[in-house]
Amino acid sequence: MKKNIVLFVLFIFPIFAYLFFATGVNSFMTLPTVTKAIPDVAQWKSLNGEPVTLNNRITVLGFTGENILRNKGNCFNLNQKIYNKNREFKDFQFVMIAPEGTQDDAKQILKGLSELTDVSRWIFVFAPTNEIQEYYNSLKLKGKLNADFGTSYVYIVDKKRNLRGRKDKDEYKEGYDTFSPSDLYNEMTDDVKVILAEYRLALKRNNAKRQI
Repeated sequence: MKKNIVLFVLFIFPIFAYLFFATGVNSFMTLPTVTKAIPDVAQWKSLNGEPVTLNNRITVLGFTGENILRNKGNCFNLNQKIYNKNREFKDFQFVMIAPEGTQDDAKQILKGLSELTDVSRWIFVFAPTNEIQEYYNSLKLKGKLNADFGTSYVYIVDKKRNLRGRKDKDEYKEGYDTFSPSDLYNEMTDDVKVILAEYRLALKRNNAKRQI
């Protein structure tokens, strides 16, 4: 009997422990909706002039503000903790809303990131600051933009343009702080996994129906 207990502690228990922690900390089967059907961003221009949309994409949405270069470390954190791990998912994109006139700063950010990774899914769109404020207000969030019309928080938006987060009775989270590597590594990493798993499951179900 004692021998079996020792074997369990030495070999079986560590496996269970690994599987438990590998699943992450989010207990949601799906990620709750914070704001339904937020507006699209198709009215604004990107650096290359190509159209940008949130429709049919899983989007990490951010607001850079007027001091993009001062906050470039936030972009690096986001790139390393979230983007690199998920950029192979074909419908996954990063959309950063930036004030008009910051195009050159955005190019510098992309140039720096391109030395680390493929930045084809990093997208900047540019808008007048009053339109950025109006757009942010339409998200109906508790947070606010700063005086530079930016925030260190980013948001997860699903393919139907629903802003997703956590609405558990003990925890409310509408966005993820790029200034905090721990916030990105823990909550956001886990929540991105949940929403990607949700869509992978939907794809499998659709494929199964087509085969039937």
